[in-house]
Amino acid sequence: MNEPIPVIREVDCGTARLLPDVDRDRAWLLTVDDAPQSYVDLDDPSYLEFEYVRRLAHVVDGAAEPGAPLDVLHLGGGALTLPRYVAVTRPGSRQDVVEADRALLRLVREHLPLPDESGVRLHAADARQWLEATAPASVDLLIADVFGGSRVPAHLTSVEYARAAGRALREDGVYAANLADSAPFAFLRSQLANFAAVFPELALIGEPAVLRGRRFGNVVLLASHAPIDVDPLVRGCAADAFPARVTHGAALTRFLGGARPVADADAGATPDPPPGGVRVGGGPPGAGWG
Repeated sequence: MNEPIPVIREVDCGTARLLPDVDRDRAWLLTVDDAPQSYVDLDDPSYLEFEYVRRLAHVVDGAAEPGAPLDVLHLGGGALTLPRYVAVTRPGSRQDVVEADRALLRLVREHLPLPDESGVRLHAADARQWLEATAPASVDLLIADVFGGSRVPAHLTSVEYARAAGRALREDGVYAANLADSAPFAFLRSQLANFAAVFPELALIGEPAVLRGRRFGNVVLLASHAPIDVDPLVRGCAADAFPARVTHGAALTRFLGGARPVADADAGATPDPPPGGVRVGGGPPGAGWG
């Protein structure tokens, strides 16, 4: 049998590479401009290499009774790691994936095809425009993992964007976003303020060293109109190879401090990671993995 070989192609946002994993058959790492974007095992879509993706998977697992199908909107596609995970753990789910990089979508469709009847629909479109056109109260789970290079685009960091997410979600739906920041957390606190203006329930998931401001890293922001059951998240994140902490309630209010929502006119992209980044659970913080 021939060994798989890397695939290199120019996409809209840079140079994409699909790199085979020598330790797992039919497993691939997607990078764009050498930044890890996604890891996919085509034989076992439930295998998740990146720690932050596992944290998002804990959110998926707790979004409804085990195995129950969901209506999921993914902003940002990558190699479709989480849509594949949802498809195998919650068969019958209806999923829409919005990815602005058309050439990247073509690459993934060609070399990492989705199984038939996956329930996943792919759309080449801008995430904000798609979200604003989404029918009100039509989404159970909204997962945002959109990075241009190593930064979340500015039009996805405003309170108007948070309001669009609030309209799209059902009353018990959950918003989950992959963000990146470091002390003094000006960006992360502004995002919390945006979503606090729309949702009564918020939580953060991140490694203790990141949340204490000791280094730059990824943090998952959760928001919901309904109470968030944090106990399963706490158990799942504590059991991971790189344990994470769930911040909620009064502790989150203290972390938010006096941060104010940011309007479209004043919104900015996420801060750049430090030169060279820091490898955490399979990739440097701030990469747009998906």
